[in-house]
Formats: sequence, C-alpha cells, structure tokens
Amino acid sequence: MSTRYPFTAVVGMDDLRLALLLNAVSPAVGGVLVRGEKGTAKSTAVRALAELLPAVPVVAGCRFSCDPASPDPGCPDGPHEAGPGAERPARMVELPVGASEDRLVGSLDIEKALAEGVKAFEPGLLADAHRGILYVDEVNLLSDHLIDHLLDAAAMGSSYVEREGVSVRHAARFLLVGTMNPEEGELRPQLLDRFGLTVEVAASREPEQRVEVVRRRLAFEDDPAAFAARWTGEESALRGRIAAARALLPQVVLGDAVLLQIAATCAAFEVDGMRADIVMARTATALAAWAGRTGVTSEDVRQAALLALPHRRRRSPFDAPGLDEDKLDETLERFKGEEPESGPDKDPDPEPDGPGDGGPGDGGPGDGGGGPDGGGIPPQGDGPAPEDVPAPEEAPEPEPAPAPRKAGAGSGERAAVKAAEPFRTKVLSVPGLGEGAAGRRSRARTEHGRTTGSTRPRGALTKLHLAATVQAAAPHQRARGRTGPGLVVRRDDLRQATREGREGNLVLFAVDASGSMAARQRMSAVKGAVLSLLLDAYQRRDKVGLVTFRGRDAEVALPPTSSVDAAAARLEQLPTGGRTPLSAGLLKAHDVLRVERLRDPSRRPLLVVVTDGRATGGRAGGDPVALAARAARLHAAEGTASVVVDCETGPVRLGLAGQLARELGGTAVTLDELRADSIAGLVRDVQAGQTGHAAQTARRAA
Repeated sequence: MSTRYPFTAVVGMDDLRLALLLNAVSPAVGGVLVRGEKGTAKSTAVRALAELLPAVPVVAGCRFSCDPASPDPGCPDGPHEAGPGAERPARMVELPVGASEDRLVGSLDIEKALAEGVKAFEPGLLADAHRGILYVDEVNLLSDHLIDHLLDAAAMGSSYVEREGVSVRHAARFLLVGTMNPEEGELRPQLLDRFGLTVEVAASREPEQRVEVVRRRLAFEDDPAAFAARWTGEESALRGRIAAARALLPQVVLGDAVLLQIAATCAAFEVDGMRADIVMARTATALAAWAGRTGVTSEDVRQAALLALPHRRRRSPFDAPGLDEDKLDETLERFKGEEPESGPDKDPDPEPDGPGDGGPGDGGPGDGGGGPDGGGIPPQGDGPAPEDVPAPEEAPEPEPAPAPRKAGAGSGERAAVKAAEPFRTKVLSVPGLGEGAAGRRSRARTEHGRTTGSTRPRGALTKLHLAATVQAAAPHQRARGRTGPGLVVRRDDLRQATREGREGNLVLFAVDASGSMAARQRMSAVKGAVLSLLLDAYQRRDKVGLVTFRGRDAEVALPPTSSVDAAAARLEQLPTGGRTPLSAGLLKAHDVLRVERLRDPSRRPLLVVVTDGRATGGRAGGDPVALAARAARLHAAEGTASVVVDCETGPVRLGLAGQLARELGGTAVTLDELRADSIAGLVRDVQAGQTGHAAQTARRAA
C-alpha cells in the first residue's frame, strides 16, 4: 500500500482544510467541492483526509458495510443479526471520470436471473463508499448518466440497480468530495447544489511559500515512509481532535437567534430552495464543536455562509461563484442576537491546528499551495487574470455613437462593447446519427435513450432486450429438454438493446469582428446572439471553440473546451475594426476542426459562422469573395454541418450570408430567426436547412 501525504503536512489552503475537517466532524454537512487551477494539490489534500477518519464498525463478511448496531434489513447480503461486528479503516473510494455505469452502481447477472431466478449481484463503487468518502477528481467532466446516479444516491441514501424487472437495493450514504478546474467547464446546477460546501484554491505567489512547498514535496518523494513518520504525532493529535469534536457535536445548541441569522442570510442572497439554510446550520454547529464550544456564534454563521453559499449564488454558467462580504456583515449585524459565551478556556478560532498553519501550499506535485490568505474564497469580483478581464461597461448613451478608439489600437480598431441580453435560441443540430459523447444536441447511438432494436452483445451484457432474447430462445426449448415452466436460456440467446439518445457536439464559432460589424448597437446584438448560443451549448453539454477574424488575419481566441464561460469572457473583450478576411476565418476554423477530428473522432462538429457575408481583405492575393467561397467548399467537402448567422442589417441587403451558407452546404438564419420565440423563424435545425438546399438544387437541375 502506497504512503499518502500527511494531512498535517499540508500547509496553507486553510479554507480547504477547514471544510474537509468539518465534514469529518459532521458528515451531514454534505461534502465539499474544491475548485481551483491545475497543480494546486486539490487531490493530495482530499486523499490525506481518509487517514484521519475514525474506524468504521461493520458486520463481518458484509460486502455493503452494514452497521452491526442497526443492520440494513434490505441488505443483499442479509439479513444480519445485531451484534458486536468488526472494525475496518474508513474508505476513500475514487470514481474515475470514464467509469461505466455498472462499475458505479454494480452489475446484475441477467443470464442467471432469467435462467435460474438468482440475484447474482456484484457491488459497485457506491457500495464500497457506503459510510466512507466518495471522491471524484475532475467531477465537472463526469458523464451525465453517472451524475444522475450520484444525485439519486445522494438524495435517497441508497442505490437501486434495475435490469428488466429484476432489482437490487442497498444503502449508499457517503461523504461526496469533488475537485474541478473551472477552465474545463462547470457543473450541472443539480449536482452543484448537492455539495454542502465549496472552496476556491489557488497557488501562492509568495516565493518563500513556494520554496517550502517544493522542499516538503521533494522530501516526501525521496522517502515517503520517513516523511510520514515525522508527522505521526501531529496526525494523532488531529485525529483525536476530530473524535472529540464528534463527541461534542450532539451537545451544541443552535439558538433561535442564530437560526434567524442563517435564514436572513439565505434570504438576503436569494439562494434557491431550503438546502442552503440546512447546510449552514449544520456547518455552524460543526464549527462550534471543532472550536470546543457548545454554543454557536455569529462568527460561526459568517464562516458557514462563506463556505456554503458562493456556489448557490450562480444564476447562469457565466457567473463566477462569490459572495459580497460587506452585504453578509450587514445582514448578520442587522439580525444579531445575544452571543453564547464561549468561556475563557475555549478556542474561538475555528481554523485547523497543525504545524502547517500559515505556511505554503500542501506540497503536492507541482503545487504552489494556498495564497497568503489561506486560499479562501475571494470576494465577489475576483476571478480572471488581468488580461482576461472584460473591458468595463460604458455609460448608456441616448443615441448610438461610434465606440471610442482603444488605447494603442491599430487603424480602425475600436474598443469592446458589452453584449446584449442573451435569449433562448432555436435548436441547431448535426444531421445523421452519431456515436459521440452523451449530451443533448444531436441524435446518436447511446447507452441511454429509447430502444430502437437489438444486437448480439459484444463482451458483457449491459442492456438486455428481453423480447428479442425470448424470441431467440423460444424455438430451442424442446431440443434443450425443457420440462418445467421456466425458459431455458443460453448465452447465445441473449440480445443487447440498441438505443438512441442525444450526443454533445463540438460547436465552433467563427465570429466576424471586422469594421463592417463594428456599429455599436449591431455588435452588441451579435455578441448577445453568440452568448445565447454559448448558453445553449452549455445546456446541451457541448464543447465550444472560438475563432475571430478581422484586419488581415484570423486567430483562435479559444481552443475547443468544455468551459463555455471562458468563451463568454473572450467574446466580451473582443474588439472590432479593420477589413473582413472571411477566407482566413474559414481556413482557421478548418484547421481547428482537422486537429479536433484527430483528438476526438467520435465528436461531430457544428460550425457556426457569425458574419454579414462581406469579404474585403486578407493576407492572400486574389478576389476575397472567391477565396472565401473556396474556403467554404473545403468544409462542405468534408461534410461539416454548418449554419451562418446573418448579421446584415438595413433596408438594402445584399444576401451575401445566404450565398456563403450555400457554399458551405449549410443554412443561413438571421438574428431574429435565431430566437426560439420568433414567429419569423423558418429554420429549426441544420438538417432541415440542408434538406431544403438539396431540394432547391434538384429543382434547378430539373
């Protein structure tokens, strides 16, 4: 067994360590979501927590970790008699991002269930994690169907495995801990709300702290056992403090005045539902027990709010989690009641003890540790690096006026303008039947969805097609010597169900930022439309990319990623001006799609070109319009599904965007037609547009 990095050797990142320890004291808090940039040792700190948890009493021989004091009456290995049982260390079970459904919930042998009537069940990771920790690294990349199972188990405290009318249920109560890098995309709101607490971690920028991180990590890698032995005393002391806090927890009093502060805080920040109130109450109680007090104070409520509310404040995927601390202090002061006395011998400071307090980050590989403030949640407004911060909004103007020149900008370049409010868009989908990652955009063969047929299974049977199996077995019953009512089923009779669902696509935006698009109101509307499509891509589980073109060339503003909020940030700061190198934009998009086909061949692309169709420049010589047409035909030759968002305005329209769409083999929609509630919209998806284009071509040929 490999030696884990000691928890007490983790330095800095006080908010992360505190959140983990509070869940160790009171698992009812509901787990932790750790958000942070790559290389900040999020995983190292989480894995180190398991060594501090008390041993778990279990029924001897039970694969589902039943409590001997109150065994689960429905346990598949039961029934169990109440008794002393045995003890085992607390488990930390890791759920890989690419795990199968059977690996998570367990697998049922359908062949034995049909032929012998036996429930042969192999437990999955949910059973292993019962009464322990379920850890998901890169939880934001987890497949939707696995997230659905996690949500069900977290809500009900049990897991159900259903296979063609045969079901198995077992208890599954666990501490859910997830880590994620926001650059790779955000979590679904339903799963986000299931995490009790959230913390932000970032690498320290202090050289002395980074030196200590490297020193400790190198010492650990040189001799893990010796390094861990140096921290044995601190680990034992922290383990004892967790046990003492657990014992004190039932005695902590949550007064009415404190409950009023909690309710007022949640109401002031307009969080959805009542889960935030409950989580804050449990967190404040755990904070008091951790500090050795039997009364909850306003400071406990404040700390609980900073840990439990930021991720519940988000209203869209483009909002960064955060909390206005001034508003929080004002609310707590307004509803402040009498504080319970903590006593002179009590420690009012809820921060975790240990030799690493106030030091650098945790010493994970390549980690920078926590910041000087312990890696806590930044106030609302902190977030992207200076180069990624959108330009500030300008004061509203009574009449449209040209945007001011950007300082230091080249000829014709104007500063970025704010996007208009996003709206619900029509569904744009890729024609045909794909086999890409599960999502909600285009038709695809998937593990989940409606049953469309059957086939012989390749490997283990996962989705039984019962009617096809019975039909295959029925003609052979007499030859197999069937005498009773049961059906004699053999392996060759089994049929796997084929299912059709929806997949996520790669939506690549090619946005015209030239001078012809630079009218202030017009560009604001264009950005609003692209922002709306980005929001739609987030909801449909797509990857997105952004190519912009203006002046003499095109650039990849954002390589394909699952982080639509990163694309929105790039879009917000996009300046405009100069000529329209349409061919360069299409060629750059072609290069991006070519590379992505090699990386992920099963994910089908959808090219969205946002332009008025004009082509007036570029690096290559020749007619710009002809060059753009040639570049468009490259996409058409490779069968890339495409749609052109026509941004042309005014009483006289040239229809250039429509011509471009025909060269691409796609369709064109105006900004008005893009709206889902527009009565002028005639195009519902890319497939419909391509069908119309094919019919028009046939009529011309006739």
